[in-house]
Amino acid sequence: MKVDQARRLKELEQENTKLKRLVSELSLEKLVLKDIASGKF
Repeated sequence: MKVDQARRLKELEQENTKLKRLVSELSLEKLVLKDIASGKF
């Protein structure tokens, strides 16, 4: 694997981690809003 390929792979892994965190946060927000809307708070 070339140096530029390794660097790109590391960048993609970091981006993937950030996106996974965002999905988790948005999923949690959705659940909270759903509970509030249904009166389960």
